[in-house]
Amino acid sequence: MLKYTFALLSTLFFWSCQKNENDKFDRFPEGKTKKFITKEGIQLNDTDLELTLFASEPDFANPTNMDIDHKGRVWICEAYNYRNDVNNVPYKKEGDRILILEDTDGDGKSDKTKVFYQGEDINSALGIAILGNKVIVSCSPNVLIFTDTNNDDIPDSKEILFKTKGGYQSDHGLHSFVFGPDGKLYFNFGNFVEELLDKNDQPIKDIYGNVIHNDMHPYQDGMAIRCDIDGKNFEVLGSNFRNNYELAVDSYGRVWQSDNDDDGKRGNRLNYVLPHGNYGYKDEMTGADWRVSRTNIEDSVYLRHWHQNDPGVIPNLHQTYAGSPTGIIFYEGNLLPSRYKETIWLGDAGTNEVNAFVPEKSGAGFKLSTHTVLDAAQKDKWFRPSDVCVSPDGAVYVADWYDTGVGGHFIGDLDRGRVYRVAPKDYKTKKITYDYTKTADCIEALKNPSVSVRYLAFTALEKQGKKAEAALYELFKNKAEPTFQARALWLLAKIDSKYVIEASKNSNEDLRATAARIFSQKPNENKNALLALAADPSPQVKLAVATGIFNSNQVDTWTTLANTYKSGDRWYLEALGIGANGQWDKYLPNYLAQKGTNWLNNQEAKDIVWRSRALQTSTLLAQIIKNTNFQDAQKYYRAFDFQKAEEKNIALLDLLTFVKTQEEKVLIFKLFDQNLISQNRRFKELLPKILNQITNDKDFIEIVAKYGIAEQKPRLTKIMMNSKDKPVIELAANTLTQLFGISPIKDVLNKKPFVTSEVVNFIERIGLVDNETITRQLILIFSNSKYPFKVREAAMLAMEGYHSDVKLWNLIKLNKVSVDLMPAAKIVLAKTFHADLKVEFEQKYRKPKQNIKPLKEGFLAKRGDIEKGKELFSMYCTACHMVGKQGMDFGPALTQIGKKLTKESIYSAIVNPSQGISFGYEGYTINLADGSLMQAIITSQTSEGYMIKQPGQSEVIFYEKAKVKSVEKMTESMMPAFPLQETEFTDLIEYLISLK
Repeated sequence: MLKYTFALLSTLFFWSCQKNENDKFDRFPEGKTKKFITKEGIQLNDTDLELTLFASEPDFANPTNMDIDHKGRVWICEAYNYRNDVNNVPYKKEGDRILILEDTDGDGKSDKTKVFYQGEDINSALGIAILGNKVIVSCSPNVLIFTDTNNDDIPDSKEILFKTKGGYQSDHGLHSFVFGPDGKLYFNFGNFVEELLDKNDQPIKDIYGNVIHNDMHPYQDGMAIRCDIDGKNFEVLGSNFRNNYELAVDSYGRVWQSDNDDDGKRGNRLNYVLPHGNYGYKDEMTGADWRVSRTNIEDSVYLRHWHQNDPGVIPNLHQTYAGSPTGIIFYEGNLLPSRYKETIWLGDAGTNEVNAFVPEKSGAGFKLSTHTVLDAAQKDKWFRPSDVCVSPDGAVYVADWYDTGVGGHFIGDLDRGRVYRVAPKDYKTKKITYDYTKTADCIEALKNPSVSVRYLAFTALEKQGKKAEAALYELFKNKAEPTFQARALWLLAKIDSKYVIEASKNSNEDLRATAARIFSQKPNENKNALLALAADPSPQVKLAVATGIFNSNQVDTWTTLANTYKSGDRWYLEALGIGANGQWDKYLPNYLAQKGTNWLNNQEAKDIVWRSRALQTSTLLAQIIKNTNFQDAQKYYRAFDFQKAEEKNIALLDLLTFVKTQEEKVLIFKLFDQNLISQNRRFKELLPKILNQITNDKDFIEIVAKYGIAEQKPRLTKIMMNSKDKPVIELAANTLTQLFGISPIKDVLNKKPFVTSEVVNFIERIGLVDNETITRQLILIFSNSKYPFKVREAAMLAMEGYHSDVKLWNLIKLNKVSVDLMPAAKIVLAKTFHADLKVEFEQKYRKPKQNIKPLKEGFLAKRGDIEKGKELFSMYCTACHMVGKQGMDFGPALTQIGKKLTKESIYSAIVNPSQGISFGYEGYTINLADGSLMQAIITSQTSEGYMIKQPGQSEVIFYEKAKVKSVEKMTESMMPAFPLQETEFTDLIEYLISLK
């Protein structure tokens, strides 16, 4: 269901060949005998509350999502047919189910279960929303609407509202819908959805005419969206998320959601979603992922992961670090203690928790404090909360996927699932009913904490129109409950704009901000009102105005807002950037004219220039840099990457004549747009001089690679030959290979006189490149007896690599390797990443054939030796995984893996890693234009090329698209599996489970 953080990249279970061919994998013997526990395993951290089991197996299993209808019944999306192939799960031809669970006697426990619908078209559905007699099911590639016309809990019709391209059977697909206070639908999807399509498979455009596609024109990766109830008038609220699992909308129209990081990076976060915001998962301009080096890069991975130092990126609301955040609500009920009023409730299946976050205003944005309500990490790590909902009586319900682990394509347990209720002690469930034909009842229903109830109230009151006006206005005047006032205001706005004007003058800033959001629905018709609100003293109101004038020419409003910006309020600054979208060339000159010639001494003005995208911005950035020390100027240098190429190049050339240090000059050369600058006469004159002055090898290589400078082949070769820094050697070797192919190898082999030590050194270093071109040359060298033995041996030892060692093994099996080189060949194959190859090699050359016995049921209950497990980890795992600062950053980091996974799921990850490949760590076969190929992870794809990482290498390598012929996704993991005995498994797992 969610992402799976453990070691990802592996082949099939190494001893599967010793079992029945049809018995691919015996899933979790521990789970089969696990003691039946429910709430006993969950710690409730509030003495005023009570946790009760509402429902569990055998009534249902594997709940991915839930909703609670206006009658208080719990609706469940049950997922059995989830990645059946990789999970070795027999396919249910009947399909997955939508269930209705009901407590008919008020004892807080479900006693009646109905199947609303079952079918293959809802297999692994990730979202459900109950809106009266309509049920919206999110199941990529479809959004399905079921209508129960006669209310008999059997759908009378089914239709497709719209579709997705991509996201099928993926946790990063389409998630659940929420009804907002404005009468619109809100939803989100992760970065496996490529595009939205209508029911006829035609691309859907947003209200600004943009196709909703993740191709960076202008959106990319995961998105949060709202649309009309009938699936029209789409508006992208935010994009550039990774896997934003679900969202919540409060009564003021503010949107909150979580986002999952690349596994193991401790980067999970909560977002306050500003309309039209960029949330920084990928580089805005290039699409490069967070690992790629950039100017002013963040000093911690969890901030670097979201490009938090970049202009144009909305700040993270809150870091939740490790875990797998899932369902979310904004609680506005009165049943729970008042400290929970207006709090964000979030399930986290990775950390086995449900947390309540208390928002506190901070400038134009917020900061959060955390209260862990439910915590099962110590007693029952199978507790995997997948969703959180509020019922009409105000109780909170938690769906529990209940499994050994979470992530990727993974299911460990097929039979279990739970729903819990959180309510005051000894609370008896109350049936809440309303007559929606009566205005008074509808007003009461509009106060209800349940979205399903409020939907019916909203639609009834909207239909009544002016008949409901007086009652709505009375509710709006109730200052005791501002959330009720806001709900009334959204409806009153549909009757008469005078109520919005009145709200814009209210003493409550949240209501004034709500008024700004309502005016922003039609910004060009409400210019005067928005201009008035721009002068509001509240940063919260100003933010709503700034984001509300997006794509609207309102220079006076924006300038009023900009003039009251205070440096340090990043929320406000990014809102100004959103408001100036498409208008920077009008707004920025007008603003700076008011600041006068002294603007360079004004930090607020410099901040706004840093965020701006005007034609003059590059010139202004250069002026700031000329008056700023180099370290502080880093942020302004980075801002050049977001400017138009021609203006940027002109400003950087001007800077180049001003700056004095080599460090600054090198940075400027890294920032030029190479496509336009390469023909510039002044640039051509300066480039050789700059290159001659560079003393840092990595800087030199990066500039040579960027501009493809063939004349620097000798120095590039020298760096590769003499450096003692492995990442620099790798970078130099890859750059030599990309720019010159096999000619550097030919050069060293043909050099007179032939110096064996020099050739050996060269081969050892160029051999770090693991692709077919280099592999072929290495084979030619070690197969040619004319070369000295030391040279041939070096070529053999350089065959170590994910691609080349397979070629070597095939040669050995064909007896194509000479006897004198077999010792070196054995050294290479002892380190192979390939499980099947490893086993064949061990059995033939290093160890007698072992009869690996099937592991006995219950072996995971044994305690292992942590120190011995650490030794095993160092032996087998550090080539691809990091714990703390030790190891290689190739697969997911495992620093806190014991906090997320149980022993059973760690065991599964080792023996059957293809079952749970973490998103973003899939392997690819990359065929290059020169006829060679490699296997690697593609960390990101930009408009210009691919950024890849190969096993055992520390650096991300860039390949231009022109040099890549094709890319094919591998069907299985790349991680090697190793033949371990039971005691070794026990020790390794004991070490991994201790990592918290």
